[in-house]
Amino acid sequence: MPEFMYKNKLYYNPVEFAMDRIGGTWKIPILWRLKNKVMRYSELKRDISHITDKMLTTQLRELEAEGFIHREVYAVVPPKVEYSMTEKGKTCIPVIETIRNYGIYLIQEAGIEYD
Repeated sequence: MPEFMYKNKLYYNPVEFAMDRIGGTWKIPILWRLKNKVMRYSELKRDISHITDKMLTTQLRELEAEGFIHREVYAVVPPKVEYSMTEKGKTCIPVIETIRNYGIYLIQEAGIEYD
Protein backbone atom coordinates (compact mmCIF):
# COMPACT_ATOMS: atom_id res chain seq x y z
CA MET A 1 0.00 0.00 0.00
CA PRO A 2 1.46 3.39 -0.92
CA GLU A 3 2.12 5.94 1.81
CA PHE A 4 0.61 9.40 1.45
CA MET A 5 0.69 12.87 3.00
CA TYR A 6 -2.24 14.83 4.39
CA LYS A 7 -1.86 18.13 6.22
CA ASN A 8 1.89 17.58 6.55
CA LYS A 9 1.48 14.16 8.17
CA LEU A 10 2.65 10.90 6.64
CA TYR A 11 0.15 8.02 6.60
CA TYR A 12 0.94 4.41 5.78
CA ASN A 13 -2.57 3.02 5.31
CA PRO A 14 -6.25 4.01 5.15
CA VAL A 15 -7.07 2.59 8.60
CA GLU A 16 -4.49 4.85 10.21
CA PHE A 17 -5.93 7.80 8.27
CA ALA A 18 -9.52 7.02 9.31
CA MET A 19 -8.59 6.50 12.96
CA ASP A 20 -6.76 9.82 12.98
CA ARG A 21 -10.03 11.46 11.93
CA ILE A 22 -12.41 9.73 14.39
CA GLY A 23 -10.20 7.78 16.81
CA GLY A 24 -8.94 8.59 20.26
CA THR A 25 -10.60 8.61 23.62
CA TRP A 26 -13.27 11.24 23.00
CA LYS A 27 -14.22 11.64 19.33
CA ILE A 28 -16.16 8.40 19.03
CA PRO A 29 -18.19 9.06 22.21
CA ILE A 30 -19.01 12.56 20.91
CA LEU A 31 -20.07 11.26 17.51
CA TRP A 32 -22.08 8.44 19.10
CA ARG A 33 -24.08 10.90 21.20
CA LEU A 34 -24.79 13.18 18.23
CA LYS A 35 -25.92 10.36 15.95
CA ASN A 36 -29.63 10.87 16.61
CA LYS A 37 -29.94 14.30 18.15
CA VAL A 38 -28.71 17.86 18.37
CA MET A 39 -26.90 18.66 21.62
CA ARG A 40 -25.57 21.73 23.34
CA TYR A 41 -22.04 21.90 24.75
CA SER A 42 -23.30 21.56 28.34
CA GLU A 43 -25.33 18.46 27.44
CA LEU A 44 -22.28 16.81 25.89
CA LYS A 45 -20.14 17.77 28.87
CA ARG A 46 -22.67 16.34 31.32
CA ASP A 47 -23.17 13.15 29.27
CA ILE A 48 -19.50 12.27 28.74
CA SER A 49 -17.90 11.37 32.06
CA HIS A 50 -14.37 12.53 32.82
CA ILE A 51 -13.88 14.78 29.77
CA THR A 52 -12.40 18.18 30.56
CA ASP A 53 -13.72 21.43 29.11
CA LYS A 54 -10.49 21.92 27.19
CA MET A 55 -10.59 18.43 25.69
CA LEU A 56 -14.27 18.67 24.74
CA THR A 57 -13.68 22.02 23.06
CA THR A 58 -10.62 20.69 21.21
CA GLN A 59 -12.36 17.54 20.02
CA LEU A 60 -15.47 19.44 18.90
CA ARG A 61 -13.32 21.87 16.91
CA GLU A 62 -11.41 19.02 15.25
CA LEU A 63 -14.60 17.15 14.35
CA GLU A 64 -16.10 20.35 12.95
CA ALA A 65 -12.94 21.13 10.94
CA GLU A 66 -13.03 17.62 9.43
CA GLY A 67 -16.71 18.03 8.52
CA PHE A 68 -18.14 15.36 10.83
CA ILE A 69 -20.24 17.73 12.93
CA HIS A 70 -21.92 21.10 12.44
CA ARG A 71 -21.76 23.91 14.99
CA GLU A 72 -24.72 26.29 15.00
CA VAL A 73 -24.36 29.54 16.93
CA TYR A 74 -27.52 31.48 17.80
CA ALA A 75 -27.32 35.23 18.33
CA VAL A 76 -29.05 35.31 21.71
CA VAL A 77 -28.02 36.28 25.21
CA PRO A 78 -26.63 34.16 26.74
CA PRO A 79 -25.04 32.62 23.63
CA LYS A 80 -26.55 29.34 22.47
CA VAL A 81 -24.46 26.81 20.53
CA GLU A 82 -25.74 23.49 19.22
CA TYR A 83 -23.85 20.60 17.68
CA SER A 84 -25.29 18.17 15.16
CA MET A 85 -24.10 15.40 12.88
CA THR A 86 -23.36 16.17 9.23
CA GLU A 87 -23.99 13.75 6.36
CA LYS A 88 -20.27 12.94 6.42
CA GLY A 89 -20.51 12.30 10.16
CA LYS A 90 -23.42 9.91 9.66
CA THR A 91 -21.24 7.74 7.42
CA CYS A 92 -18.97 6.84 10.34
CA ILE A 93 -21.78 5.60 12.62
CA PRO A 94 -21.90 2.06 11.13
CA VAL A 95 -18.12 1.84 11.57
CA ILE A 96 -18.38 2.99 15.20
CA GLU A 97 -21.23 0.54 15.78
CA THR A 98 -19.11 -2.34 14.42
CA ILE A 99 -16.15 -1.36 16.62
CA ARG A 100 -18.50 -1.02 19.63
CA ASN A 101 -20.03 -4.45 19.06
CA TYR A 102 -16.59 -5.99 18.69
CA GLY A 103 -15.50 -4.31 21.93
CA ILE A 104 -18.53 -5.74 23.73
CA TYR A 105 -17.67 -9.18 22.33
CA LEU A 106 -14.07 -8.89 23.60
CA ILE A 107 -15.28 -7.72 27.03
CA GLN A 108 -17.62 -10.70 27.31
CA GLU A 109 -14.92 -13.08 26.06
CA ALA A 110 -12.60 -11.79 28.78
CA GLY A 111 -15.27 -12.56 31.39
CA ILE A 112 -15.68 -8.91 32.39
CA GLU A 113 -19.06 -7.91 33.74
CA TYR A 114 -20.43 -5.15 31.51
CA ASP A 115 -23.88 -3.53 31.48
